[in-house]
Amino acid sequence: MAKLRLLVALCATLGWLTGCGGASEPPAGLVYCSEGDPDSFNPQLTTSGTSIDASAKQLYNRLLRFDPNTETLVPDLATAWQVSDDGLEVRFTLRRGVPFHHTDRFQPSREMNADDVVFSFARVLDVNHPFHGVGGGRYPYFQSAGLTKQIKTVRKLDDHLVVFELNYASASFLSELATDFAVILSAEYGGYLLAEQMPERIDLEPVGTGPFKLTGYQRQHYIRYQRHDQYWAGPVALERLVYDITPHSTSRLIKLIGGDCDVAALPQISELSVIQQQDDLAVDTRPGLNVAYWAFNTQKPPLDNPLVRRALSLAVDQRRILAAVYHNTAVASHGLLPPISWAYDADNALPEYNPDKARLLLQQVGVEQLEITIWAMPVGRIYNPNPIKTAELIQQDLAKIGVNSTIVSYDWAVFVNRLEYAEYDSVLIGWSADTYDPDNFFTPLLSCEALVFGSNRARWCNGEFDALMREARQSNDPQTRQALYRELERILRQELPLFPLAHASRTLGRQRAWQGPMLHTTGGIDFSAVVKEP
Repeated sequence: MAKLRLLVALCATLGWLTGCGGASEPPAGLVYCSEGDPDSFNPQLTTSGTSIDASAKQLYNRLLRFDPNTETLVPDLATAWQVSDDGLEVRFTLRRGVPFHHTDRFQPSREMNADDVVFSFARVLDVNHPFHGVGGGRYPYFQSAGLTKQIKTVRKLDDHLVVFELNYASASFLSELATDFAVILSAEYGGYLLAEQMPERIDLEPVGTGPFKLTGYQRQHYIRYQRHDQYWAGPVALERLVYDITPHSTSRLIKLIGGDCDVAALPQISELSVIQQQDDLAVDTRPGLNVAYWAFNTQKPPLDNPLVRRALSLAVDQRRILAAVYHNTAVASHGLLPPISWAYDADNALPEYNPDKARLLLQQVGVEQLEITIWAMPVGRIYNPNPIKTAELIQQDLAKIGVNSTIVSYDWAVFVNRLEYAEYDSVLIGWSADTYDPDNFFTPLLSCEALVFGSNRARWCNGEFDALMREARQSNDPQTRQALYRELERILRQELPLFPLAHASRTLGRQRAWQGPMLHTTGGIDFSAVVKEP
């Protein structure tokens, strides 16, 4: 009865939202209330968490994956691998008996082999590849992480043996191949689409080897999946999976309570207690390898001046953001790396809140009547459950030091697209790491290469910083690497191209009957091991 009263109250208060009627006939399979539309069904083309959640672990596999319990690399589509003594050659033995999806659009005639691995990486690496320019020719993670420069070539030795030749060795290379971006596509499907003059469909109507296959998508409404009955690891328990695209967190909460969805993405921190009060609902939480940050466009004066960036950072009351946005469930950032990273430096410290010092700094550099924009994501993400609220708090803090700021936001798809043009003065955004390697926080966000290819939102390029990142990647000694990451954090603290705010846990709400690991510390959501208990 309490649950019914709560649902009625929510619907009465927010009657303009959909989904208040409850589900008299629950749909077969699982319904996941997701937060937004994917911009692609190919993780190679995006770094958007919404797109990764909709594609990576549902539709595809990689050569390697991370074991969520041990955090170690384990086989996926590769059963074994060998690294040469100089680290410049890595050979993979491929799994046999791996079928691709059979769909209404395409019926594969063979199982996965080395041709598919070569095709998947050649598309990214070779500008003359027929699929390289399809979808815009941008592969932000590969390019930002330097993989397009590191990988010299990928060669087929036989149907089940491939070799990666590298231009330089690095300690993080195998981890990069386990990320959600390094998916294996079907070369045969690519050839079919080229012959039909429909190459763009490879990213919109995907064919992978994963536990589910895509059966339908309507923008702003739903994504539908069906179980891949020939899945190489054995068919999963779920026959169907539906993403109910529900941008508003309160709407997702109402649907979860009413039974219209079985799992709800990104509940607001303030909603967790409501979920926990329901006997048939539960909250899942995992530590997060992530960071929320405020990036300054360092190519726009006066934000090109580190002292101006320091002044703005000193103006931000980080504790107030942790209390109001995260309800003190997140950890305050001391740098890019979260406390669960093995390279975390507990002694690192960012500039502490000091509006008086912020005002003095602006006066010293002769900056008066500063006006800036703060771009904020329209949807919550794992690292920031309420970007608009965060922006409002920063706006209030800046007003106290005489800086006028305007908050700018767009529909999610428009926001992601416009970010590429770097029209902002500053942007509230974040990063969820895809590997346990510390480099995953640095190179994709702050390398000169990442500036060219988009994920460096601070638009900052520093030669010394780049050289240290490269040295840290190439070292195999953990103590040496830890010392190098400590130095990188020191430079970041000094230059402040971005101001780290918080490291948040990953959370979701679910009907208690649905069991199995859905959240991992790294990567997107995973429904392959989910079952419904009676």
